[in-house]
Amino acid sequence: MKHLGTVILETERLILRRFTLDDAEDAFRNWTNSEKVTKFMTWPPHENIDVTRGYIQYCIDCYDNADNYNWVIKHRESGQVIGNISIVGITELTDCAKVGYCLSERFWGMGIMPEALNAVIRFLFDEVGVNRIEATHDVNNPKSGRVMEKCGMRYEGTMRQAGRNNHGICDKVIRAILKEDIE
Repeated sequence: MKHLGTVILETERLILRRFTLDDAEDAFRNWTNSEKVTKFMTWPPHENIDVTRGYIQYCIDCYDNADNYNWVIKHRESGQVIGNISIVGITELTDCAKVGYCLSERFWGMGIMPEALNAVIRFLFDEVGVNRIEATHDVNNPKSGRVMEKCGMRYEGTMRQAGRNNHGICDKVIRAILKEDIE
């Protein structure tokens, strides 16, 4: 793999870019403090904007690493940052990247997350040289799985009691796409 770090990716409706501290207010208002957004996440809703600022500062500090991929999702029309998509794990041995994402509930059901995920998939395959991209979701969160399906990620199985989120231990569905699947 040829690691390039978090570079700007653009789609018709979105700009995927690095976090800045100026994003804290939108992030807190739009998703980091939302119980709906964090329902199936591994982190609780942020109690105040300072927690969000701390998270964003951590993200900024990690941008020095070329193998760090962590985008804030900016909605062109509203000008707001509305979510986050990142690589949450890399397995160099198999050229595999694991992706995770979250989005403001005000933008659910509009095709925003598939649009962002497709941009990341293309970038990872075409520019970074990844061979496999995978993601998991709680079995009780099929809408996240639908996002993956829309992007060509295939169901590979359900891992029983293999995850933990804000509900406790959960079954995880794994989906993946290979570079050869889109060639």
